[in-house]
Amino acid sequence: TDAQPASQQGGEHRITPLELFFDLVLAFAFTQVTRLLTDDPTWGGVLHGMLVLAALWWTWNVFAWLTSATDVEEGWVRLAMLASMGAMLVVALAAPDAFGTHAVLFGVAYLLVRLLHLVLSAVVARGDPDRRGALLRFAPTALIGSSLLVVAGFVGGEWRGATVGMGRGWQIAAEHFAERYGLIVMIALGESIIAIGGGAGSKLDAGTLVAVVLGVVLVSALWWLYFDVAAIFARTRLVEASGLERARLARDSFGYLHFLLVAGIVLLAFGIETTLHDVGEPLLIVPAAALCGGSALYLIGHITFLFRATRYLFRRRTIGAVVLLALIPPALVLPALATLALVAATCSGVVAYEAIRYRAGRARIRHPDPTPGRRGIKPGIWLPYQLRWFISTEMTVFESRGPVWGWAHHSYWSDGA
Repeated sequence: TDAQPASQQGGEHRITPLELFFDLVLAFAFTQVTRLLTDDPTWGGVLHGMLVLAALWWTWNVFAWLTSATDVEEGWVRLAMLASMGAMLVVALAAPDAFGTHAVLFGVAYLLVRLLHLVLSAVVARGDPDRRGALLRFAPTALIGSSLLVVAGFVGGEWRGATVGMGRGWQIAAEHFAERYGLIVMIALGESIIAIGGGAGSKLDAGTLVAVVLGVVLVSALWWLYFDVAAIFARTRLVEASGLERARLARDSFGYLHFLLVAGIVLLAFGIETTLHDVGEPLLIVPAAALCGGSALYLIGHITFLFRATRYLFRRRTIGAVVLLALIPPALVLPALATLALVAATCSGVVAYEAIRYRAGRARIRHPDPTPGRRGIKPGIWLPYQLRWFISTEMTVFESRGPVWGWAHHSYWSDGA
């Protein structure tokens, strides 16, 4: 059976077991990038790690677009997806030495993954002029960028992953698409838990156990920041958009800016694992920058993708990112355990402030009133309406009560949290 566009199945569809199975390879790939960083804890190692991560991310990204618009669960298309998964596993296996002895293997396997994606995309594009046109614009840059990795592997040079824009002609099922990216954030956070366990090893003294607890607190705060309300904001905005606007929003807010979230988590995992190796000694500059800067990069990813989706600046997260960056110099003299405690306290503080100060607004976003017919709004579109009503109500309060009162009583939207 051939692949069918999601539009022929009623638009939205559930994330399939095959998609989840495919994503497991990326989970392994995240651990491999962390291994690359721990094996080479230098600025050059960080650059290599981020380049490898970018290549892996963009490969997964194009498959996320493909499976959002297509049923890949049946027939030979399923087999092609499994073959792509196998090639992705080889890419992940070669990732720790992608700039060394496994450079050619990494490049060839990466090229194979991209070729399989183009073949599957060509099948989906049959009979759809818009999709076919989008694929014809996309294919040359995808092939050139992937081929350059193979060439770089043979000549031993540095490489840069080529990225291209998704725009006119690309189609997605919005809720499915947003949920898929949320799951990848969850997988990346899971990799950081693995890094905590790997860093602790069998050395379970008091200092290590405290560091493990602080690491879990930090990762839990990062989870909360994304899944409490941020994911709802972004998903709702994507559902409301349509046509070219939806494609561009998906490309920018999810395809590009979610990479900052994942990169921040991977750097953070490297920093936590290094901290656990010797909790009593100060961190060196690169692990210190990874621990503090990775957490800041995660918050910057939140700020940028939420601003792109909602056009509101989340100020508390901005302040949190600035504080985390300011912790890098002290981290060079403080014990690693103290640095980890300060990073965890900063992220947890942002969570606590938002959850307590804006609890009423948070409740409206997380638990919208589904009453049928209220204000003439049907239950199926109540959440987008609730968000718009919340914005207009809070902004009206701000304007009517004056800047001082309003500044002290903003919602997530009017204050930007």
